[in-house]
Amino acid sequence: MTQKTLVGLIFSFAILIILAFNVLFTVNERQIALILQFGEPKRIVSAPGLNAKIPFIQNLIYYDARVLSFNPPVEQMILADQKRLDVDSFVKYKIIDPLKFYQSVKTEEIFRQRLNPTLNAALRNVLGRVNLLDVLSQQRSTIMDEINTTVSEAMNRFGVKILDVRIKRADLPAETSQAIFKRMRSEREKEAEEFRAQGKEQAQEIKARAEKEAIVILSQASKKGKILQGEGDKSALKAIGRVAAQNSEFYSFFKSLEAYKGTLIDENTTFFLSPNNDFMKYFKNKNK
Repeated sequence: MTQKTLVGLIFSFAILIILAFNVLFTVNERQIALILQFGEPKRIVSAPGLNAKIPFIQNLIYYDARVLSFNPPVEQMILADQKRLDVDSFVKYKIIDPLKFYQSVKTEEIFRQRLNPTLNAALRNVLGRVNLLDVLSQQRSTIMDEINTTVSEAMNRFGVKILDVRIKRADLPAETSQAIFKRMRSEREKEAEEFRAQGKEQAQEIKARAEKEAIVILSQASKKGKILQGEGDKSALKAIGRVAAQNSEFYSFFKSLEAYKGTLIDENTTFFLSPNNDFMKYFKNKNK
């Protein structure tokens, strides 16, 4: 084989490789291929495998056949009760008509630029007619169904099926949350002050009632004590009277002892009395 022949073979092989790369193409299970000829759609290939096209005349555009997600930026919405919410949403969609998708938006980036304002408008339109409690209650599923329907109808003309529209998170703005927290704290502090005032008032009432009851009890006890003391003194006088009637000398001795007891309290007490004084008669030695 001459050198010229070898070069010819190599050149032919290179041409075949170039033709093969421009004729053959593969589509996997995650893709849909749209074949264009001079910019005009000619054929859609959705089945996985090896396929062919006309080289240099036809070219390919691949679209993702899987379920896709779109996560727009967080938007602040105003509800019917004038509450503000920071809404974080997402959309699940799928390209079901590549030809219509290509003719209307061509690329996913352009489609998302169309989807974002449509989603934003649907959220504002629906949320603007409901209250905060509705968003947080079981009515949320009904609200989302209405938003889903609105977005689906708008995106159908792009060859896209909207599978789901959801609100991942709906929070009050930071400044609103702080204001609500401060108001709630003020209300709780006010309630606490009222409870403390009521507690003090009840404590004073209980204390006054207890003091009044104590005074009544002490008064009744003192009265009862005096009655018992009087009855005891009366009984004692009767007993002493009976003793005096039976033995006057013992009665005189008993009364003298009581007098001594009441007088000779302090051991330093000094008396100046005549020895013949009746007060001292029981101190005399009668045997002397």
